[in-house]
Amino acid sequence: MPGLMQGKVALVTGSGSGIGRATAIRLAKEGATVVVADCVPEGGERTVKTIKEAGGEASFIAADVSIAKQVEKMVAHTVERYGRLDGAFNNAGIEAQAANTADFPEEDFDRIIAINLKGVWLCMKYEIAQMLKQGGGSIVNTASIGGLVGIEGLSAYNASKAGVVQLTRTAALEFATRNIRINCVCPGVIRTPMLERMFDNRSVTEEQITAGEPIGRLGKPEEVADGVAWLLSESSSFVTGHPLTIDGGWVAR
Repeated sequence: MPGLMQGKVALVTGSGSGIGRATAIRLAKEGATVVVADCVPEGGERTVKTIKEAGGEASFIAADVSIAKQVEKMVAHTVERYGRLDGAFNNAGIEAQAANTADFPEEDFDRIIAINLKGVWLCMKYEIAQMLKQGGGSIVNTASIGGLVGIEGLSAYNASKAGVVQLTRTAALEFATRNIRINCVCPGVIRTPMLERMFDNRSVTEEQITAGEPIGRLGKPEEVADGVAWLLSESSSFVTGHPLTIDGGWVAR
């Protein structure tokens, strides 16, 4: 049977590790040609190598999603090399040290908003322009449960991810009649390098996090990738503007 993304061209930002890498690999398994984008070349190239060793097709481009010219070049590279852009997963994002809102450093706040929120907007800006030219496409953005519920000490991160949810909803309505679907995923606590850094910095312990999970364990990047693949594919053809929680029941409490 053909895969969910058979014959499609997909772009995945932040795909040098974690959820982005797992999704790039999953999309390739589903038949997509994948453009791997990341600001860390070593990670991105490893993702491309993994896809090619499994028989898939992928290429890498370095990009900082907070810089408009690099995002424009990233989308142009995809189209120049493969002819079109059918699906995009705007996943690149960063975390910060936990701090109360009144104590949060201004430079850290600006950086998080620039990458997590402005970066998603820049990606959509150029992706949508291409999708309008070719007659349609599908976009998935990475938000978070932090964009749906309050989490103490993460004011900038929460604000950026709440912004992604609303940006997704707004754009989905604007292009609903133009054959462009736009959704987002809201992962819970997923075992990624970002989470491991939080454990290393002692911001929180794995035991504390697991105790708050109704399902009793941390999530896997591949579990988020499953949701992204579905949202990007025609299997979700009547779904747009939706924040899909993949969180083990965290926000259901």
